[in-house]
Amino acid sequence: MGNRVAREDYEWVYTDQPHADRRKEILAKYPEIKSLMGPDPRLKWIVCMMVAVQFLAFYLIKDLDWKWVLFWTYAFSSCINHSMTLAIHEISHNTAFGNSKATWNRYFAIFANLPIGLPYSASFKRYHLDHHRYLGGDGVDVDIPTEFEGWFFCTRVRKFIWIILQPLFYAIRPLWINPKPITQLEVTNVVVQLAFDVLLCWLGGAKPMFYMLAGSMLGMGMHPISGHFIAEHYMFLKGHETYSYYGSLNLLTFNVGYHNEHHDFPSIPGRRLPLVKKIAAEYYDDLPQYTSWMKVLYDFIMDDELSPFSRMKRKLRGEVKQE
Repeated sequence: MGNRVAREDYEWVYTDQPHADRRKEILAKYPEIKSLMGPDPRLKWIVCMMVAVQFLAFYLIKDLDWKWVLFWTYAFSSCINHSMTLAIHEISHNTAFGNSKATWNRYFAIFANLPIGLPYSASFKRYHLDHHRYLGGDGVDVDIPTEFEGWFFCTRVRKFIWIILQPLFYAIRPLWINPKPITQLEVTNVVVQLAFDVLLCWLGGAKPMFYMLAGSMLGMGMHPISGHFIAEHYMFLKGHETYSYYGSLNLLTFNVGYHNEHHDFPSIPGRRLPLVKKIAAEYYDDLPQYTSWMKVLYDFIMDDELSPFSRMKRKLRGEVKQE
């Protein structure tokens, strides 16, 4: 089963996150980066195309043998559904219609949520903006694993299981760490999604439902793309809180791998983040970075120094304004 990870707590730090200061420094030196901010006019059309492709797949999958349903669920549905979650991540930053049409972005995210099968887009937006504002904040940033996760998933086998169960922990963690009152938009998200799921089951039967839901669970569990969950903020090198990935899977994930760049400039759409790195190369070239999310997953499981506790965490000071 492997040795038990020696780490028994988070890496507590007493400094502010590095992204705000670096953003100010970069903008002072390269003010032209401000021109990259604002909506991406291509995003809404790409999302509509992805939703249409999955709708077509729901129709085609219903008459296939189960062996082919299983194959296409992992080979295709897991990829496109995980990609769709990252489209929703983009939309949460108002990059589909811009800040002036924030409500349009919220309802468009609910539309993008449909082929994933599980209603989460409205809640994700609320918690994700807290993650940016209070990175590593104790009791606020729900991207940080719970103490139970750090304590229990402490061997190679258990870490492997933990990665498979990532969707489950991302779903229940907010309820444990930072529960919030339910909003009307979240209720709308649930009602619309459940109505769609019932309609899909009624029209297509069990196979499209399995293809949709299992695809979402598999895509966010033990899957090459899900390496970004670990790669973004787990402390592979002491003192480094955020890491970027510059490999080919960025093509499927709206450049979420450019994660230092994203946290420095969350209002810049993913499609333009490579330009940030190009303009301000001296700020990013020497930071720790990855070229393979698969290797990240392998190293996380096999390295007995790494566990869910391998996160930098900080006590927040002053007034905390959550979404």
